[in-house]
Amino acid sequence: MARIWILLLGGLVALCGGHGVFMDKLSSKKLCADEECVYTISLAKAQEDYNAPDCRFINIKKGQQIYVYSKLVKENGAGEFWAGSVYSDHQDEMGIVGYFPSNLVKEQRVYQEATKEVPTTEIDFFCE
Repeated sequence: MARIWILLLGGLVALCGGHGVFMDKLSSKKLCADEECVYTISLAKAQEDYNAPDCRFINIKKGQQIYVYSKLVKENGAGEFWAGSVYSDHQDEMGIVGYFPSNLVKEQRVYQEATKEVPTTEIDFFCE
């Protein structure tokens, strides 16, 4: 019986360690440049600092450049958030994709218009 408990406990530790969490959805739809939301929509510049409240979001500093990949459709009085990644000279800041308030950035260059409305999925709000 003790062996079974050890195996079960080990399994629970393995499930919890190294896996992420599905967070609440911020929106049920997003606007993208393409159906798969893989192409960059625009390059934006942060007008203010922003400290991410949880793992769905990214920290941005005033003056940083941000690649925008999707724009969440505003629902139920929620703020308007965009998804993107910081363009930086520091490797530890690049490549992390997350949400940030759209009113804190100004688009500098639009590469493609965000005209495709796509449903969000749980993976859009997954945190590691």
